[in-house]
Amino acid sequence: MVTPEAQDDPASSSYTLPPFPSFPPLPPWYLWLDIAHPGYLNMAIDQALLERACRHRERWLRLYCWQPHCLSFGRHEPATRRYDPARIAERGLDVVRRPTGGRAVWHGREVTYSIVAPADTLGALRHAYLEIHRMLLRALRALGAPAQMAPSQPPARLDAGACFAQPVGGEIMLGSNKVVGSAQLREGGALLQHGSILLHDDQAVVQSVAREATAEGPTPRSAEWLELGASAGEIAQAVGAAAMARWGGAWDRQPPVESVLELASAHVPRFQSDAWTWRM
Repeated sequence: MVTPEAQDDPASSSYTLPPFPSFPPLPPWYLWLDIAHPGYLNMAIDQALLERACRHRERWLRLYCWQPHCLSFGRHEPATRRYDPARIAERGLDVVRRPTGGRAVWHGREVTYSIVAPADTLGALRHAYLEIHRMLLRALRALGAPAQMAPSQPPARLDAGACFAQPVGGEIMLGSNKVVGSAQLREGGALLQHGSILLHDDQAVVQSVAREATAEGPTPRSAEWLELGASAGEIAQAVGAAAMARWGGAWDRQPPVESVLELASAHVPRFQSDAWTWRM
């Protein structure tokens, strides 16, 4: 006769394995090939996706552009000290502050990616940052780009100039030039990482509105990138394909866009506000 004690003792030959606990299945990844939006709406949408990931453990890959083209500051960047608001206004440039960190970026001829997911989906902050860039590297190599990931560097100061002025480690490079730069935010148990995949060298715009010249490195050379002949649409498709191949799982190409835009509308006033944009 098998006693209850033997059934519960792992060393006993009569030990009975307990049933494997059931976990709720992860929702599918949503793949959203979005259209171009103004900067404030792009940031409001990314913030809304982060909120949905916190509430519902959703996972999103969104690809989009900017119209009008826009200058963005990192969340903690000292923009009022670094950049000249009067010069920006004179040139009629759109400007927004991102919810993520990092340094200034000119969003012109590029494809922007945004990945939002529960924080445990891709690991700790640095691991997730590198894993996302490995996926992007796969996408660009599939298009024929001889891309590499930058070796580790000492972190740059927030007032050290534009995002694309110099690599700090883990970014995607073509030769000596940085062509993908990213920033990440973790909030409420979810992560948002978004970044620019440059099609052309427009980053001189950032330096043109700086208060003082800085000894920055070269910005990406358009000739290196244009040799690919890849359009924004082709890059977006390649990134989607690389993410599906690398991360697997179910993917939904018909995301609930209307409900996301409704939620994003609550964040629009923040990203349109001068108090947020020029808060430091």
